[in-house]
Amino acid sequence: MKELRALVVDDSSLNRRTIAAILEDIAGIAEVDVARDGADALRVVEASPPDIITLDLDMPRLDGFEFLQLLMDRNPLPVVVVSGLSAKENIFRALELGAIDFIEKPQGGDAPLECLRDQLVEKVRVVQQLAPLALRHDLADVLGLDDDGDASRRRMPEPSVIKRVPSKVIVIGASTGGPRALVTLFRHLRHDLDAALVIAQHMPPRFTRTFAHRLDRSSVATVSEAKTYERLARGHAYVCPGGRCVEIVPSDRGAAIRVVAPDSGSHYVPSVDRLFSSAARALGDRAIGVVLTGMGDDGAKGARDIFARGGSVLVEAPETAVVSGMPSAVQRTGVQHHSLGIWALGDMLAELTRPSER
Repeated sequence: MKELRALVVDDSSLNRRTIAAILEDIAGIAEVDVARDGADALRVVEASPPDIITLDLDMPRLDGFEFLQLLMDRNPLPVVVVSGLSAKENIFRALELGAIDFIEKPQGGDAPLECLRDQLVEKVRVVQQLAPLALRHDLADVLGLDDDGDASRRRMPEPSVIKRVPSKVIVIGASTGGPRALVTLFRHLRHDLDAALVIAQHMPPRFTRTFAHRLDRSSVATVSEAKTYERLARGHAYVCPGGRCVEIVPSDRGAAIRVVAPDSGSHYVPSVDRLFSSAARALGDRAIGVVLTGMGDDGAKGARDIFARGGSVLVEAPETAVVSGMPSAVQRTGVQHHSLGIWALGDMLAELTRPSER
């Protein structure tokens, strides 16, 4: 694979040295530059654009957010945020502005540094597989997320008790690049969506509740972190809690959610396959599986199960997926599916969940 040039942006000299030393030791990295803040980083980018950037957020002069806005407007490049746990809201704001992923900043000791190295190795592999089109996005669409008033005006009306049970259930799987893809997808949902949505996004614990809140602010749907045995309601979306898995199960009044521990040795948490396969069993042809950007093949087996039970399968087109591994894995199964850019998936879901006269 292509060797990459990296840029480390951090106002801490210790962090710069540490991250740069780790990157220099990773196969596939040919050169590492450093910058002490966003203004310094912009000069490096303008002189010689790197292939991957690690970015701190809290910096003097030009901070990480301002740097991201300028970078993505002028010359979109792969950015991985390296941040502490205390800044969850800031991490999601950075993802919405165009960062492709984030890493929790280590808090001292040899074990955290080894964990940081493992994560940086993974991010380097991701960047080597990036689709260039996926780095482009509509900044006006993204920056509009903070307009809470607009989101509340667009909120779906609460359905009556009789019509709370959705006619369809959309199950969505995503990994690297998923937060931004999900924000884009949810901003294209319509008021008359006759469906509930359940999301399995590969994400560490402690971040999923914050992500659900931010997604809720950007959508006509009501979004929350999933709770076990919660009944699925029309116009509602449920995010699997980090470190857990979620399944769809039948109940006396429609389908419900079950939050469970991952299987021992599970490679993907939460498991998209587990969510999809349970939806196929519980819902049959009422299930719609959507596989978005991500590495690996999680979701391919579950997509086969949904198709076998008469459900519909959609994948994000590899051309717009930040990483096309998961959508491509579904395509390789040979199941009938729709492959669409992230901007068109919302329209297709509207067609598949058009309200019926009941």
